[in-house]
Amino acid sequence: MTSKAIEIRRRLRDRLALYAGQCAVFFKGFVEHPRMVGSIIPSSRFTVRRMLEPVNWRECKLFVEYGPGIGTFCRPVLDRMSGDATLIVIDTNPLYIDYLQRTIRDKRFHAVLGSAEDVEQIIADHGFAHADYILSGLPFSTLPHGVAPAIGAATHRALRPGGAFLVYQFTAACLDYMRPHYARIDKGFEWLNILPCKLFWGWKAEPSS
Repeated sequence: MTSKAIEIRRRLRDRLALYAGQCAVFFKGFVEHPRMVGSIIPSSRFTVRRMLEPVNWRECKLFVEYGPGIGTFCRPVLDRMSGDATLIVIDTNPLYIDYLQRTIRDKRFHAVLGSAEDVEQIIADHGFAHADYILSGLPFSTLPHGVAPAIGAATHRALRPGGAFLVYQFTAACLDYMRPHYARIDKGFEWLNILPCKLFWGWKAEPSS
């Protein structure tokens, strides 16, 4: 076997080991908090690409994510963001927050242990008045009573005019908490995901002139 072939095999082995480790952490988090995690495995790269397509990265200074898990979206977001932008991720599971803080070393990245209901205070604590985009994979249909509408309202308040709430789900339950706040909600569907998922983009209206 040539040295090049050996190197390719080593890289493949390392990638598989990393992926297996990520899945193990993700699954453990699901077992511990099944009502707060939308799936037992991370989203596919196809879902990631589709969800992020509408984002205007040149104008994005603050991107927020609810329920980041093991960082499936974090790295693609960081790759697309400008050097002076900020990514804040919020999760109630300390297992995920600890994992992200250990594995993502980027000065633009901040992992916060807390609830999405408190997004306004969290972004204020980081020196921002509003977020440009907020992404969520939280399972709205299984959240504790009262949490989903609270998150929906807080998210709308936290977004700048013209910003968007990006949501991916296995059901359309999130629409119950998006429709009261967004006149325009774009919809999509991604088959290449386990399970196939529904995609939603709710756009906060600009002030009327």
